[in-house]
Amino acid sequence: MKRILALFLALIMLCAVAVTANAADELVDGKFAETRHITVRLFQRGDNVPEESPWAEYIRQGMLEKYNVEVEFAVGGRWTETDDLGNLLAAGIAPDIIYTYSYSTILTYADMDGIIDLAPYIEQYKDLLPNLFGLLGEDNVYWDKDPDTGKLWALETRLVNNARINTFIRKDWLDKLGMSLPTTKAQFEECLIAFRDNAELLLGADAAKMVPYSTSQDIGWRNNILTVSFVPDDITDEELYIRGYDDRQQFLPGAKEAMRLLNKWYNEGLVWKDFALYGSGDTTEDDNLKAGFVGAFQHNYDYPYRNGDDSISANLKRNVGPDAEFVAVDCFENDAGVYRKYLGSTVDRKVCFPSTNDEILASLLYLDFISSPETILALQTGVEGINHERAENGAYMMKAVDPTDPHYQASLNNIDFTMTCNGQYLGDYTEASFAYGYAPVDPEVVQNAYIVAMNGGRVPAHFSLPAIEAEVGIGTTLSTERDTFLNKAVTASVEDFDAVYDAGVANYMAIGGEAIMLERAEKIQIATGYVFVK
Repeated sequence: MKRILALFLALIMLCAVAVTANAADELVDGKFAETRHITVRLFQRGDNVPEESPWAEYIRQGMLEKYNVEVEFAVGGRWTETDDLGNLLAAGIAPDIIYTYSYSTILTYADMDGIIDLAPYIEQYKDLLPNLFGLLGEDNVYWDKDPDTGKLWALETRLVNNARINTFIRKDWLDKLGMSLPTTKAQFEECLIAFRDNAELLLGADAAKMVPYSTSQDIGWRNNILTVSFVPDDITDEELYIRGYDDRQQFLPGAKEAMRLLNKWYNEGLVWKDFALYGSGDTTEDDNLKAGFVGAFQHNYDYPYRNGDDSISANLKRNVGPDAEFVAVDCFENDAGVYRKYLGSTVDRKVCFPSTNDEILASLLYLDFISSPETILALQTGVEGINHERAENGAYMMKAVDPTDPHYQASLNNIDFTMTCNGQYLGDYTEASFAYGYAPVDPEVVQNAYIVAMNGGRVPAHFSLPAIEAEVGIGTTLSTERDTFLNKAVTASVEDFDAVYDAGVANYMAIGGEAIMLERAEKIQIATGYVFVK
C-alpha cells in the first residue's frame, strides 16, 4: 500500500511542479493578473461554523483585494486532526495549505512524495514575504530544514507565549478547611486527603461526587508538572532531546516514580476514578469542574479561565458562589528544590503544502497576509463593542461573547485563523492587554497563573539535525500506546503497578520507541560528540 501511495503522489507532484514554475512572473504590482484560488485547512471546534464567520470573511476579502486570490476554507475536526490529515493526504485531496501539530505525519507523507519541499520556494519568494519572516524569524522558518539534504517540509509557526501547564487548586475549599496553599508535593497530597475526608463539609448532599484530583486519558500532559518534578534537575539538553521524542516527557529518568505516586493516589481514592473512560473532546471532566466537584488538577496554564462566560471559572462562581475559584500554585519541587517546568520553544503548529498544491506562490502570500501585525490584531481582537472594549491605557479588554453569536471565537485568541501565530500578539498593547483577554475573569488571577507557569521554566535546546527516519509513520501509534499503558498502570493495584508499567514501556520501545531514541543518540553524537548511556 505504501508503494502504491508513493507512486500516486509522485505523479501528482510532477504535474504540480510544472504548473507553478513561473508563478512569480504573473504578479503585476504585487497582485495576480488573473484570479487564483486556494484551499486552506481550518479546525472545527464545537458546533460553530468557522468558514461562515466574520473572521473567514475578513481573510477572504483581504486576500482577494490585496492579491486577487480567492480563499476557500476546508474544515476538519480539531481532535481528529492527525487521522483526518493522513486520510486527506493519502487520497490526494488535502487542502493547499495544511497546518498540524504532528510533524511525524508530515514526515510520513514527505517520504512518499506527498509534501512539497518548501526550501527552494522560500528562497525564491523571500522578498515577497516580509510579514512571514518578521513574525516567525529565520529560526522558525528554517527550524525543520535538514542540514544534510537541505529539504524543508514544513514551517514552524510562532508560539508567542510558551507557558504550558499549571497546577490548580480550590482556594475556597482550603480556606474553609483552614489550610494554606500547598508549596510542596507532601503538602499537596495533604490537601487532597483533606478534600476526600471532608467531602460532606465541602459538598454537602453531593459528597459522593467528590473528586480530590482530576486527570484525563492524556496522563502525560495532564500530570506533566508532577512528572518533571521527579526528573533530575541536572539532566542535559542532549538527554532531553534523545529521550524527548515523546512530548509528554514520559520517558525521562524519574517519570516512573511520578506515575507510581499517581497510582498510589488513585488507589487511595484521591484521583477521579473514571478518568480513563473519557477521551479527547468529551465534556464530562469539564462538567465536574464547572459544577464544583473537583479539588485540584493540572492542565494548560490558563485552562480554567478560557471561553468567557462558559469558562470553568465563570461556571464555578455561578454554580457554587462568588468565592469559589481555582488558583494556580507551585508545589512540585524537584531534587534541587526548583519548581521546574519544561517550557515550549518558540515553535507551534507546522504548516506545509501537499504535492497537489498548484498555487505555491498564492499559498505563501496567504501565509504572509495572515502574519501581518494588522491582520493578527484584527483577527484576535475582533469588533470593538462586541469582542472587546479599550481601556484608558489602550489595552484591549476582551468581552465574553455568546457561542451562538457569529463573532464568537471558538479558539483562544482566534488561533484557528491566525495559523502562523499562537498567543496574544497585539503590538504595543500586548503586555497591557494580556490579562484582559479572559473576560469575565479577574485579570490579577490570570496574571498570577502566568507567573506561576513561567517560574522555574526551562526551554530545552534545539539541535539542527537530519530527519530521524525511525520517527516516520509511527507518531500516532506510539502516542496511543503511551496513553494506553499509562492509563492501565495508574489504575492498576499498587502491587501490580511495576509489572504493568514495565510491560507498557517495553512494548512502547519494541514497536518503535527504542529505535527513535537510538537514532537520535547516534545523530546527536555525530553533531555534538555527546555519548548517550542507555
